[in-house]
Amino acid sequence: MKYAVIADIHANLEALEVVLEDARSQKCTHYCCVGDVVGYNANPKECLDIIRDTGMPCVKGNHDEYCSTDDTLEGFNPHAAEAVHWTRKQLPEADRQWLRDMKYVRLVASFSMVHATLDGPQRWGYVFDRLAAAASFTYQNTSVCFLGHTHVPVAFIRDSVVRGGTYSKFKVETGRKYFVNVGSVGQSRDGVAKATYVIYDLDEGSIELRRLAYDIAKAQKKILDAGLPPRLAERLALGK
Repeated sequence: MKYAVIADIHANLEALEVVLEDARSQKCTHYCCVGDVVGYNANPKECLDIIRDTGMPCVKGNHDEYCSTDDTLEGFNPHAAEAVHWTRKQLPEADRQWLRDMKYVRLVASFSMVHATLDGPQRWGYVFDRLAAAASFTYQNTSVCFLGHTHVPVAFIRDSVVRGGTYSKFKVETGRKYFVNVGSVGQSRDGVAKATYVIYDLDEGSIELRRLAYDIAKAQKKILDAGLPPRLAERLALGK
């Protein structure tokens, strides 16, 4: 069993298509999504349809939640808020209901998924450091849990202590717990302007980070043509 673990697609169709093509070429047998199918970019309906039609297990991200309700967006980043309001208008009620129905935490095969944190998944906290990861490890009942939300791929490991850092590929070892951020398909934020996802090979016991070039210019043009904030287009090329 080989899982393609994707997160933070954020309505970036060009990036999603490249990731799914790569996953097929790597002979992935299963797929799962760690939240934020929509938001920021210009193809929310198309990305949602692809993810839903595969039937892959998904957990709810904060943008999935905001775009599926009519809640006010107090304290929200203005560019993100503008994208949420725009996205709400693009999605028919059936799509918004599908987003609303997603769970915050899911068990998939022998691993779990959450968009943000396990200690308060609906509060949308960010896990950037070992202290934040330690709080989630307390609630982690599987050896491996995947998360997203920060758009920064980093792996936290707990044995006698909690450690964390960047990764490219590593083996899952017995007796340890792993809290692994898989990066972002559609809006990189670690300075690498590529679509990012993870392959979890359950038979081999390995977790591999994959980074892929995609047609950024095409995704940018769609953002501008839709009348979304230019900053959302600019940041794709910067990877932050």
